[in-house]
Amino acid sequence: MKIGELSKTSGCSIQTIRYYEKEGLLSEPERTEGNFRLYDVTVLKQLEFVKHCRSLDISLIDIKRLIDLKNKPEESCSSVNALIAQQLALVNKRMKELKALKNELQQMASTCNSDNTIEGCGIIKSLDS
Repeated sequence: MKIGELSKTSGCSIQTIRYYEKEGLLSEPERTEGNFRLYDVTVLKQLEFVKHCRSLDISLIDIKRLIDLKNKPEESCSSVNALIAQQLALVNKRMKELKALKNELQQMASTCNSDNTIEGCGIIKSLDS
C-alpha cells in the first residue's frame, strides 16, 4: 500500500508516518520505480505498536528502545519492566502536579462570581499576585 492508504488505515497522518520513518521507528519501505513508498502489513503493525506506545505517553526514545528489545525475543524483559516503571513514576508525578493545578484553579474560581466587575474580580486579583 502507498503512504496515503497506510495513513487512512492507521489513522496516522502522512507527516507522522514520514517522521516515524526518519526516526527509525518504522522499517524502511520498499520503493516503486517512480520512488513511491510501498508499505506492507508489517509496517502497519509497527505503526500500531508506536501509536499504542504514544497513547501511553511513552517518549520516542523509549519507543525505539522497546522496538530494539522487541527484536531480541530471547533477552530478559527486565529492561522493559524498568522502562514501564519509570513511565508509571512520571505519570504519578504529573497526576500530583495536575491535582495541585486543579486545586489552585478551584480556589481561584471560588474567589469570584459573575456579579462582580473586572475591577472586583477575585480571579484577576489572584493572577496579579
